Amino acid sequence: MTRARYYAGIGSRTTPMEVLPVMRDAAQALAERGYILRSGGAVGADSAFEEGADAAGGGKEIFYAESSIPTWAFDTVDRYHPAPGRLTARGRRLMARNAMQIMGEGCGIPVAFVLCWTPGGTGKGGTGQALRIATDYGIPIFDLALPEVMARVDRFLERARRSA
Repeated sequence: MTRARYYAGIGSRTTPMEVLPVMRDAAQALAERGYILRSGGAVGADSAFEEGADAAGGGKEIFYAESSIPTWAFDTVDRYHPAPGRLTARGRRLMARNAMQIMGEGCGIPVAFVLCWTPGGTGKGGTGQALRIATDYGIPIFDLALPEVMARVDRFLERARRSA
């Protein structure tokens, strides 16, 4: 039996318009290769990844802040957020939801890698919470704001197009 492969397709709500099609195409190519998307359902990057997974009929796990969030995910907020005391109740829910994007609903199957976009490739913003967790678990992070990562993804997509 083949073990499912998960990745987190996440990023800023302010992801540049020219990056969104790259995210869609990458998600579609990954879905065609059996990867299952984990994301958060927000506008911008999350939606672009979800559209790509849907285009290929791929699997996905979308974690919304409004859905049921387990206690273990809330516990990660205090551990990984630089200022958890400043968060609103909704902010805590969003940060807890980010843990599920990396570790899954039951915290048992981490993603193989994270594909994201953060402003200037800094890992800042809400996405930063997921990236701090991924870093702690040794999960590779590929931030499309970094030119070398964008070039690598472009090469992957070119190979995917040729093999289609």
